[in-house]
Amino acid sequence: MWRRSASFILDRTSNPSSPPMANNTTTQTPFQNPDAISAYYQTRAAHHHGVITSDWLAQAQAAVEQPPDDEDSSVSDHGNYEKSFDVIDEFNGWRKQPDLAEAVAAIRALAAVIRASEATTMMELEIELKKASDTLKSWDKTSISLTAGCDLFIRYVTRTSALEYEDFNSAKSRLLERAEKFGEISCKARKIIAMLSQDFIFDGCTILVHGLSRVVLEVLKTAAQNNKLFRVLCTEGRPDGTGVLLSNELSKLDIPVKLLLDSAVAYSMDEVDMVFVGADGVVESGGIINMMGTYQIALVAHSMNKPVYVAAESYKFARLYPLDQKDMAPALRPIEFGVKIPAKVEVERSARDYTPPQYLTLLFTDLGVLSPSVVSDELIQLYL
Repeated sequence: MWRRSASFILDRTSNPSSPPMANNTTTQTPFQNPDAISAYYQTRAAHHHGVITSDWLAQAQAAVEQPPDDEDSSVSDHGNYEKSFDVIDEFNGWRKQPDLAEAVAAIRALAAVIRASEATTMMELEIELKKASDTLKSWDKTSISLTAGCDLFIRYVTRTSALEYEDFNSAKSRLLERAEKFGEISCKARKIIAMLSQDFIFDGCTILVHGLSRVVLEVLKTAAQNNKLFRVLCTEGRPDGTGVLLSNELSKLDIPVKLLLDSAVAYSMDEVDMVFVGADGVVESGGIINMMGTYQIALVAHSMNKPVYVAAESYKFARLYPLDQKDMAPALRPIEFGVKIPAKVEVERSARDYTPPQYLTLLFTDLGVLSPSVVSDELIQLYL
């Protein structure tokens, strides 16, 4: 990592009193990031250190053996939780907010699971969280950010040794506080990234963007609010026209914008000073998985010595290591060519591609400004 970390932004804007942690005499965070990473990552290396007793084993065994489909036991042990709360309904409710990312909606829904739970032990609560997380991930198995966001939430909320030394109600309250904190900082990630990227956007520059990325839109919007003079080239984003949608949003902000054919990227690259793209996922190699066409744009930009910047929230960091374009779960989409295609003609319908790290210059994240080679270190720390 180089340049500054994002934690200074959070420390100045958020409540100075952080969520209560374990007593200093009993637990300490084994990992301290030298770059002062945001507060909710400072305890990510904490582990459970409780002693496993026969009572604990009996409780765990009882929780595992509890029949999941037994409505009578569900009602008697947990009230009407199963009937009154549905994590998918909660998730869809949060998704109705147009500016809320899918992964953040999942994080908010998982926090609601803790709030609504009537579990009486930590084992039961953790099992509920795990089931809710698996349900959300199965809602869209091709979504990298959704899976990564759920996994990071579970690790952050439950990986604290402080829970071993408290009664259940206090531990549940602490879990809820950590869940809410995680959700709050995830919501702030986009604005942090926009602030960190401003030093790289200069007056008179031309920026090429691809697809409709909300974090890239926030970067450009912030630059315009800072009275920077620049123009944007938007690829059309076939087949769903996401680039057209982005150009409409930029036009509303009075940002000079030019719409390009996807096939005109090389033709227009000599006008470009930098490329800005979002990411569906950031993988262990430091590469990204993003909308189809990102890879070829990065190839052209690299060959013409143009920097390629990626704007991506840390909850999109995924434990994946694709070796080639086909080494990913398929994410297919319908494609309309405007003419009838014969049945014997095969159509490539993949919605995304993989861009290797050697074609990327920097990644702007809420953890700071990273080079692609540092991403693997951050992933180890996030998932520790």
